[in-house]
Amino acid sequence: MSEVGFGCNRYRIAFYVENAPSYSQFANPKSLIALPTGAINEIGMQCGNGWRKQFNVFAKFIYALQPNVFDGREKETSWQLFRDKHLLQQDSHTALLFSPPNLSKKNVFHIIAGRSYAKKLLIKSLKNVQLVWLNNEFAFDIENKLIVCPFLDYRQLSNMKIAFLAQMCQQMLHSHSIDLKDFHLPDL
Repeated sequence: MSEVGFGCNRYRIAFYVENAPSYSQFANPKSLIALPTGAINEIGMQCGNGWRKQFNVFAKFIYALQPNVFDGREKETSWQLFRDKHLLQQDSHTALLFSPPNLSKKNVFHIIAGRSYAKKLLIKSLKNVQLVWLNNEFAFDIENKLIVCPFLDYRQLSNMKIAFLAQMCQQMLHSHSIDLKDFHLPDL
């Protein structure tokens, strides 16, 4: 399966979004490409505030993770510096993909951003995935380390929901099942 998006080809955390940026030199990539330093800022300037928000929420999520889940936050002193110096670059172990999840890649957290996009993928390319929905926004398939969360936007994936998503990853890392009583679902 050909992967299309931005980031490191040895990613351990991948967010999946439906659309690639439509402007800038990085518009509509044909494969998985590592972004050079400054590319995130360029994409945000060329493609608008929505893309800046996606990159910001991704970096905030990295900083919400415990180091035993993902050690990205140990590389810089803030999520802003991680975003600018490491996110989606070579050796960052992060990816933002516009193609369906490649579930044959193990030891990866596959996170689909947006319930509507997840439902499309379930019909088209993830037919054997069995999601357990925790509420209207979050779902998981522990066997595939697959999570569905709200879209990468401050209003949809607030700081409280980012913390909840990080908690899901922590529990998935250490368990072959998820005990729902251990989850503290954010208010919707």
